[in-house]
Amino acid sequence: MSKDFILPDIGEGIVECEVVEWLVNEGDQVKEDQPIVDVMTDKALVQIPAKEDGVITKLYYAKGDIAKVHEPLYAIQTTGAATAASVAPDATDTTVTTTVQNGGNEAVTDFILPDIGEGIVECEIVEWQVKEGDTVEEDQPIVDVMTDKALVQIPAKESGTIEKLYYAQGDIAKVHAPLYAIRVAGSAQTEAAARVTSTPVASVAPTASTATQATRPGKAIASPAVRRRARELDIDISLVPGSGAKGRVMKEDVEAFARGASTPTVVPAAGITSAAVPTATATGATRVEPLRGVKAAMAKQMVRSVSTIPHFTYADEFDLTELIALQQKLKEKYADQGIRITMMPFFIKALSLALSEFPIMNAQVNDECTEITYFDDHNIGMAVDTKIGLLVPNIKQVQNKSIVEVAQEVGRLTQAAREGRVAQEDMKGGTISISNIGVIGGTVATPIINKPEAAIVALGKVQELPRFDANGQVVARKIMTASWSGDHRIIDGGTIARFNKLWQEYLEDPTNMLVHMR
Repeated sequence: MSKDFILPDIGEGIVECEVVEWLVNEGDQVKEDQPIVDVMTDKALVQIPAKEDGVITKLYYAKGDIAKVHEPLYAIQTTGAATAASVAPDATDTTVTTTVQNGGNEAVTDFILPDIGEGIVECEIVEWQVKEGDTVEEDQPIVDVMTDKALVQIPAKESGTIEKLYYAQGDIAKVHAPLYAIRVAGSAQTEAAARVTSTPVASVAPTASTATQATRPGKAIASPAVRRRARELDIDISLVPGSGAKGRVMKEDVEAFARGASTPTVVPAAGITSAAVPTATATGATRVEPLRGVKAAMAKQMVRSVSTIPHFTYADEFDLTELIALQQKLKEKYADQGIRITMMPFFIKALSLALSEFPIMNAQVNDECTEITYFDDHNIGMAVDTKIGLLVPNIKQVQNKSIVEVAQEVGRLTQAAREGRVAQEDMKGGTISISNIGVIGGTVATPIINKPEAAIVALGKVQELPRFDANGQVVARKIMTASWSGDHRIIDGGTIARFNKLWQEYLEDPTNMLVHMR
């Protein structure tokens, strides 16, 4: 019987999309999960696969046409048992694809990647914690994914055996699309429920003959990410042999083809060098890699900051000789309690004390510059250089914490940031930030404000330098330069100079700081 395929919801708020390329023609025989068409939304390129086997009888749009969600996209003459008419899924539908096997005692279900943060529509696969064939328990970590804000770990929703991982490390996974397939033991027998997503689904591993039959001359079964990689390498993807399910071309296949190998698993015998692989070192070559995750988010944030906030800078020297002596004493005292007392807790607490006298430094102005919001809480962020990029978690309500409590939070957030596992709550709500470039090197910087905050300070390295004392004698003192950037729409030079002076007094005379603490 012939029926229409209804274009489903393919993203939050998307009502139409452009037909970029039909991957089939009218009259073509297609298999379930075979890519049918590439469409472009206002957010991404999405590939629509076939829901079932059959013959394409009608393509309702031409290349370049605008297709409407919940309207027919193509017609297909299905084969085999009669099936119900295609119905457009509800926008909130979270039904997973289910394949019943073993007489209904076991079922393979797709885990659908859920919403993992406000406004996040995709994430990068950082590391799979399991392999296909592994037995997992409910709540066991399955995969680490990187959003544009933080590293998120996805746990198993139920116990079972991992049947299929739909993405490789480094791939971009889409929210509301299948992430992996799991075989769940003891499931009740159900009819196979189909769900169209932007990622092709293949729950049952095909035989070698099936994979061969699924690959048609001139056509390639591949995801949009793999096609994009082929375009980057200037490769005709239809020429690449696929090693995936049903002959699907994987990213490894494309990259192996680019190197001159027929498949990723072809390895020359010992002592034999493949003629397709150059032996000489190439000169003048370039390498292009996508900007993703935290690095991509930082790039966008910095552009927004410098293009919308008029920055101005201010720097001054701090004499930290007395503070360092105090810090060394407290460090030894609290080491037995497992609390690491560094210089940062003093910087943060002293900054909070100064903010109480200069609330404009803890304020934010709206984009239209028509109103200023003052914050009672001092949520002080600290920039941490990590393996995944720059993260700025913040310590909440510093005004209510002791130096020891601040030190505990500094330790917790620093460790989490370096592991790339900062909770999103720790990344939100910052009101002012500190960047400690001195731990790496350098004395003066021009930090970029962490929008929508109004100010940021960069701490330089501490140097032992000669200075004159009150008697005119040259003495060795421990000197650090603090470099400020302020939002000149609401902070003027005099304000930041007076604020910095008060902060400096607290740090240079720790007794004065302790007296003012509540």
